[in-house]
Amino acid sequence: MLWSLVKIVLFVLIVAALAYGGGLLLESEGSLQLSFAGYEVTLQPLQAVIALALFILACWVLLKVVGLLIAFVKFLLGDETAISRYFDRNRERKGFEALADGMMALASGEGRVAMTKAAKAEKYLRKPELTNLLTAQAAELSGDRKKAEQVYRKLVANDRTRFVGVRGILKQKLEEGDTDTALKLAEKAFALKPKHVETQDVLLKLQAEKGDWASARKTLSEKLRHGAIPRDVHKRRDAVLALSEAKGVLEDGATIEAREAAIEANKKSPDLIPAAVMAADAYVQEGKPRQATRVLKKAWEVQPHPDLAAAFARIASDETPDERVKRFRTLTRAAPNHPETKMLQAELLIAAEDFPEARRAIGDLAQINPTARSLTILAAIERGEGSSDVVVRGWLTRALTAPRGPQWVCDNCQTVHADWAPVCEDCGGFDTMSWRKPNRAEVSMPAGTEMLPMIVGTDPAPVPDDAEIEGEIETSADAVEVASAEEGESRPAAN
Repeated sequence: MLWSLVKIVLFVLIVAALAYGGGLLLESEGSLQLSFAGYEVTLQPLQAVIALALFILACWVLLKVVGLLIAFVKFLLGDETAISRYFDRNRERKGFEALADGMMALASGEGRVAMTKAAKAEKYLRKPELTNLLTAQAAELSGDRKKAEQVYRKLVANDRTRFVGVRGILKQKLEEGDTDTALKLAEKAFALKPKHVETQDVLLKLQAEKGDWASARKTLSEKLRHGAIPRDVHKRRDAVLALSEAKGVLEDGATIEAREAAIEANKKSPDLIPAAVMAADAYVQEGKPRQATRVLKKAWEVQPHPDLAAAFARIASDETPDERVKRFRTLTRAAPNHPETKMLQAELLIAAEDFPEARRAIGDLAQINPTARSLTILAAIERGEGSSDVVVRGWLTRALTAPRGPQWVCDNCQTVHADWAPVCEDCGGFDTMSWRKPNRAEVSMPAGTEMLPMIVGTDPAPVPDDAEIEGEIETSADAVEVASAEEGESRPAAN
């Protein structure tokens, strides 16, 4: 309010000053005479002041008109002027509006509209580093993969957008299944931006799928160096890659390198079951049974597994069943209450023909956690104790339709695998295998059931007065023989 009062006072003072000045000019005597080209003009003091103000205004207008004419001429010649800047700002405004509309159309799933808006934005902005990316994504959305690839190649030609172009073509090649080209593009993208996490993951996955374990380990080390992966995860995955590298070397016939790689993998991740098995076998070949025992025992403490037991049996393959029972106590004491430990002890005791102790070893596992293997073990115990064929046949019949128990399952796609692998064959996931029960319900087939070697070749006697039961007995016995022939060699009791 005070400022308004000050402005009013100033306005009144200015008006009063002008009025006072005008009055003085009217009262003053004298005149101003101007002569020009034979003309003479006489002006009173007030008229002279007004004429001077009009002259100054006319000069200012003339200068503006001359400046406008000069700017127009420069505009026609292509120089930057106020006129050109005006039109540039207008085009830029329209271009950014079209770019924003294109991005909104792209987010809304309208590919064709987005391409149209991108073309309009390119027309006004003339900045391909902005509009080409929108055009490529819009072309992909609308299904025009050829157009998208052309635009991505344009992005590759520009230093500022080269990584975006390579990444776009890489995604296209992955969708097409061209993994060879995708691997080369991933390597190029990784060279451009080694800290880009998605590129690291894609490159690592492709290298693992191609079996290039040495390069995959380098990529994994780069992920650790750039902080894209925790150190414990890196240690585990590096062990997986080292194990895979050992398998590859073993296939090539270089056994010394394979042993060293297997031992390295086990040191990096002692709980990795395949690495522990390969390391133990390597120590056995080197004549170091104590180191092999220590490796397998450490792995058994973390996760008891049949492959560990089979490797433990290979440490002394020429021992008697009673000697094996005693030696295996070193392993079974590591996890005495685990189901795998109970079944292993029962198998060892069955091989030693100590059937009562085998029954005590397995306990009520077949009732609490019925699997094909635990039920088959009970069938073997019943047969060893002289039970009737009807009782043995009952356990075998249940075993044929019981779940298999823990298996190698992919944590990503839940696919069940017969053997461990670094990469899932179904979804391509790296280091996703875990030894556990499948999530979905399962019924194991006879060929997939783990049967004891003791039952092989011994057919249950048929019941003469019941042909149907006789057929079931023969079917169960055949299943036992097939399964035992396929998987019996991996059990400790088979040796």
